[in-house]
Amino acid sequence: MENLVPLVVVDSANVVGAVPDGWWRDRVGATERLRDALVEVASAGVPAGASVPEWACAGPVEVVLVVEGAAGGVVGVEGVRVVRAQGSGDDRVVDVVAAAPGRRCLVVTADRGLRARVSALGAEVVGPRAVRP
Repeated sequence: MENLVPLVVVDSANVVGAVPDGWWRDRVGATERLRDALVEVASAGVPAGASVPEWACAGPVEVVLVVEGAAGGVVGVEGVRVVRAQGSGDDRVVDVVAAAPGRRCLVVTADRGLRARVSALGAEVVGPRAVRP
């Protein structure tokens, strides 16, 4: 049976790095704060905004947080599955989207190259503000 729950894939490095709030001093802590904020998204959906598709605004949604580099040790919590990138975080985001053909998928990133790659796979894309705590 096809999974009808929408998938929200978050490019953690891009979303954490979108706001110059000192995240570079504690990459793990900043990623954990983002992960914890995404728990609400998993149950309630992505907060409504100008570019957020209506189908993503009602929960539940499956949230996947793709982590890389220094934040690679961050673990998942109930409602947020954490996937570690062994190499490129962008490549891992693309892999997650490609593994869900035919499923509604929203990718959260500001990375233009990544936006183009996941859009080509049928995903919709919003910027980091959609989920920033």
